Amino acid sequence: MASKILSLRRFSTLLKPHFPSFPHLPSTSCCSQFHQSSFLLLEAPVALHRHLKTLNPPCSSSSRSFCSRPLDLGADSQGPTAIDYRSLLQEDEFHKLADSAIHDLQEKFEEYGDSVQIDGLDIDYGNEVLTLKLGDLGTYVLNKQTPNRQLWLSSPVSGPSRFDWDRSAQAWVYRRTKANLLKVLESELEQLCGQPIKLT
Repeated sequence: MASKILSLRRFSTLLKPHFPSFPHLPSTSCCSQFHQSSFLLLEAPVALHRHLKTLNPPCSSSSRSFCSRPLDLGADSQGPTAIDYRSLLQEDEFHKLADSAIHDLQEKFEEYGDSVQIDGLDIDYGNEVLTLKLGDLGTYVLNKQTPNRQLWLSSPVSGPSRFDWDRSAQAWVYRRTKANLLKVLESELEQLCGQPIKLT
C-alpha cells in the first residue's frame, strides 16, 4: 500500500500543473491521501489528454510543414504500378519462347565459332544456361529467369541486362532501352571479334 501511495505521489507531481490543489485534504491523513489518489486516477487521463493537445495542436494553414496528414496527390500522380510478369506471359509459353531463343543462339554461335579465329572460344549449354567464352575478349552468359519471365544476359561489353518478351515485336527486348537481344549480340560480337554475325 505504501509503495502504491508513493507511486501515486510521483504521478501527481508530474501532473501537478493540471490539477487543483487540495487544501481541504491534509497531507498527513491516510484517508485524504486515498481520496486524493482516487481523484488523480480518475482525472489523470483527462489531464494527459489536455496536455497532449497543447503539444500537438491540430493541423492548420500556418503549420503545414509540421502536419503529419498524408498528402493528397490525386489519381494522376500515383507512382508506377508494379508489373506482374506472370500475368503477361504464362509459364509454359515463357519456357517455349525462351528455350527456342537459347537453342537458336547456341546453333548460331557454333556456326560463328567455325568462321572466326579466337583463342579460347568455347560454347556451352547446361542447366538452362548458355555460355559463350571468347578467351581474353570476355564471356557471355544467357539464362532464364522464370519468376520474372525474363532472359538475363551478362555481357563483357554492356554488362548485365534483362530482356522481356515483346508480343508486338515478337522479340526479346530490354525494357529500359527497347534494345533487341539479337541485335545487341550482333553488334557486340562484331565489335569484339571483327566479323559480322547474323542472328535475326
